[in-house]
Amino acid sequence: MKVIIIEDEKPSARRLKRMLDKINIQTETMLHSVEESVSWFQENEHPDLIFLDIQLSDGLSFEIFDLVDVKSSIIFTTAYDEYALQAFKLNSVDYLLKPIDAEEMERAIKKFTVNHKINQPVTLNFDDIKKLLVDPIKSEEKEYKKRFSIRVGQHLKLISTDEVECIYSENKGTYLYTNDGRNYLLDVTLEQLEDQLQPELFFRVNRTFYVNINGIKDMISYTNSRLQIKLHTYNEQDVIVARERVKDFKMWLE
Repeated sequence: MKVIIIEDEKPSARRLKRMLDKINIQTETMLHSVEESVSWFQENEHPDLIFLDIQLSDGLSFEIFDLVDVKSSIIFTTAYDEYALQAFKLNSVDYLLKPIDAEEMERAIKKFTVNHKINQPVTLNFDDIKKLLVDPIKSEEKEYKKRFSIRVGQHLKLISTDEVECIYSENKGTYLYTNDGRNYLLDVTLEQLEDQLQPELFFRVNRTFYVNINGIKDMISYTNSRLQIKLHTYNEQDVIVARERVKDFKMWLE
């Protein structure tokens, strides 16, 4: 079985490769962008199976299929669930949310191999799509994180979510930035926080940033139909709403 990985975050790509190695599936190559992938597909025999991230460094991976007639089956790997319907329209085996669980990955591969042997098309089940698109637990019924417990030297400091201006990842670390201008290192990833943060309060504007709605001071039109956010105290780097998130971001503000 010929397998390739398309993932712009090289540590994530290497982690996925190690997971595949453990179950004796060798990865033929790893690609990291839309442009690189299109070029590779035009010059190489298409693999049996692709592990495909959705948000790549130069755009959404769906753009690959606009330029190349890819015949391979696909297992999507992503931190976002809002692209499930688009994935359903392609030759998708499964849709794995990051951080990828080894057992879920193996089940997806088994689904592919069983159907591949009997020459049946391998696609996502519509019930799976509905589970991804419809949260059975309403926001008002679910308990979200109200405070963070931060280790500061030998002490533990409690920080209310109301004090948090933004949360971001940088140099493999995840940081919490408070509205009094202090930074604290967290021991979780942004992906792990996704189900813990109150959606009315926090929004993930791009791959590396969550912002608190109360921390927003100004919003400015930016290049390529994006938005730049100015926060009340955080100014260490530009906070940009990714182009594909702008529509959802504006809805979130309403």
